[in-house]
Amino acid sequence: MKKVCVYSGSNLGNREEYKDCARKLGKILSKNGMELVYGGSNVGLMGELAKEVLENGGKATGVIPTGLFPSQIINQDLTLLIEVNDMHERKKTMADLADAFIALPGGVGTFEELFEVLSWSQLGIHKKPVGILNVCRFFDPLLNMIDVAIAEGFMNPSNKELLLVDTQPQGLIEKMKIYSSPVLGVKWKQLSERKN
Repeated sequence: MKKVCVYSGSNLGNREEYKDCARKLGKILSKNGMELVYGGSNVGLMGELAKEVLENGGKATGVIPTGLFPSQIINQDLTLLIEVNDMHERKKTMADLADAFIALPGGVGTFEELFEVLSWSQLGIHKKPVGILNVCRFFDPLLNMIDVAIAEGFMNPSNKELLLVDTQPQGLIEKMKIYSSPVLGVKWKQLSERKN
């Protein structure tokens, strides 16, 4: 696990713990020799994370769509800044570069990025670990929604094993290091029922 793609808020959020966790993750990534791949911003949790990685001698690659964001939020101190045409290319580039994915607290963009790589994992497009840092129980409603989807028959219980969860960066990194893709149940239950 050499490159870790991190999805996170472009704002800091209302709790100091979010910022602290982002910085702690940045420090752990750099101390483990893991390169950060992220959205290229210098603000919000994204900015705090990248700053900590770089301050601790680590490498950070940012991927941004040309002309979509104001120039003042683009991190100019990165090891590598990759400009792409649009958001679709941005997400594909980040996913291709990464060996693993982590979501910190964030908004709609963070959720969308997390669910895309989680969906790809469910479909077998990749077998890379996907994790969330559940700081201050931020992701509890999302985890509850996954449980509801399972209870209501829209997901196999085994698919929940595709998502690693921890409240601490070090704990999550350790889980990701030993991750192996779980054996999943049949995705399309209706097809297996028709065979019987």
